[in-house]
Amino acid sequence: MAASYDVIVIGAGIAGMSVAAELAADARVVVLEAESQPGYHATGRSAAYFAPPYGNSVVQAVTRASESFFRSPPTGFSETALLRPRGSLFVGQADQSEAVAEMHKEHPALVPMSVAALQIEVPILNAESIAFGLFDATGGDLDVDALLQGYRQLLGARGGGLVTSSRALSLRRSSGNWIVETGSEIFSAPILVNAAGAWADEVASRAGLSPLGLIPKRRTVTLVNAPPDVRIDDWPLVIDVDERFYFKPDAGQLLISPADETPSPPCDAQPDEMDIAIAIDRFMAVTDYEVPRVNHRWAGLRTFAPDKSFVVGFDPRTEGFFWLAGQGGYGVQSAPGLSRLGRSLIIDLPLSPAEHELEVQIAAVAPDRLL
Repeated sequence: MAASYDVIVIGAGIAGMSVAAELAADARVVVLEAESQPGYHATGRSAAYFAPPYGNSVVQAVTRASESFFRSPPTGFSETALLRPRGSLFVGQADQSEAVAEMHKEHPALVPMSVAALQIEVPILNAESIAFGLFDATGGDLDVDALLQGYRQLLGARGGGLVTSSRALSLRRSSGNWIVETGSEIFSAPILVNAAGAWADEVASRAGLSPLGLIPKRRTVTLVNAPPDVRIDDWPLVIDVDERFYFKPDAGQLLISPADETPSPPCDAQPDEMDIAIAIDRFMAVTDYEVPRVNHRWAGLRTFAPDKSFVVGFDPRTEGFFWLAGQGGYGVQSAPGLSRLGRSLIIDLPLSPAEHELEVQIAAVAPDRLL
């Protein structure tokens, strides 16, 4: 016999867990996760930074709508702060003046900084390599685990369920319900939420729908020792204005990425040695610090729609199939906003006046645009 629910959510990354927790206030919800723990793939490998200027206008709007949650989460949601302030510094070399000017035009609140001021913020920056800088004070480090566990606890407190090691092998529509078989169990619900990250198009195919053209892209990250006798805790996130690299403090070390976006099939992503070498080379090209060794490395998949906007909404080709996918590299920082938007669309509840910025994005994120 199938276990009956109002909503089945496939995928226990931050997207699936957050929308499930929101939905559980009004519905009987279960989350099915193929791995043995939630957040194993993209969520658990995030660089964990809140950056309001990142992404296109849709991404920025949803990020802004998420900010109040990070700064003032619901009572009891987390014992630790979700967001710890850390500025971001967009830097450019002499041949990137046009890119810096364009970014400043798009984000006039960014503060231009002289090379001398840049070196005060990050002393290892090489004055001969870096010519421009724009500073944003609104960002910060996100505690991804606290956020994920907060949503997990909220889901449980509201009566929702989480089933791990439970891959959705078969999906079919029958008598007004989606029937999901995992090999050992069967689940039934009128609404199915596809929050499967890099596997979202595969889940759609199992449900008899043609893919939307979502593209998983590998992002590589490495940790190296910080310069000796230098306090790095308060350094900002440093990002190349064309996003060819970024680095920031991370637990006493420096986290460095070449900001790679290598198309990949859905998989347990592993770092490529060439990408590691590129990351170190780009970092040393703009700093006075020679990296002695790599301490740790990892990779994750960031999944994009062709227009790099989120995909949120019911698929018009069938009944009860809801997309929550295409978060790209913005899934963690957008989770509160996207989960509230998802709940509103699934349960058909109006958003509050304070959430008007989410409401105006409904057409921009609808899956219809990709069909």
